[in-house]
Amino acid sequence: MRRAAKVDRNQAEIVEIFEDYGFSVQRAQAMGSGFPDLILGYGGRNYLVEVKDWQLSPSKRKLNEIQQEWHGAWKGQVCVVETAIEAIKLAEKWRAE
Repeated sequence: MRRAAKVDRNQAEIVEIFEDYGFSVQRAQAMGSGFPDLILGYGGRNYLVEVKDWQLSPSKRKLNEIQQEWHGAWKGQVCVVETAIEAIKLAEKWRAE
């Protein structure tokens, strides 16, 4: 039996930032198998975002083995966001593209 997906404590704040910038946001951590936590949409484009909690030690913020495999095999865009500032910078960058 699969455990419930763990949600990082800063995910709600990061989701709110992207929504405030006009992105559609779909939470996807329940997909498992290393798939990123969020699917974002803006301007006809899609973005995949893995959320990590900046308050954890660096060793606990690393992608786990399954996530590393998924990220390494994915041929499209995917990124990791740890802080609100990183989310804001990405939202501004992607809106400008």
